[in-house]
Amino acid sequence: MARTELRPVIRLRSTAGTGFTYVTRKNRRSDPDRMSLRKYDPVVGRHVDFREER
Repeated sequence: MARTELRPVIRLRSTAGTGFTYVTRKNRRSDPDRMSLRKYDPVVGRHVDFREER
């Protein structure tokens, strides 16, 4: 129970508009805001920003 409350599973969606997503976990205490990471989008073929969706 405590595992899902502190480190929830989040989906990171590509800002390139391809619909590609990554799934990861984040620490809610250290990152209460929405997460944004620069990762590889294989549909576009380059690195783009991925933002947390809720």
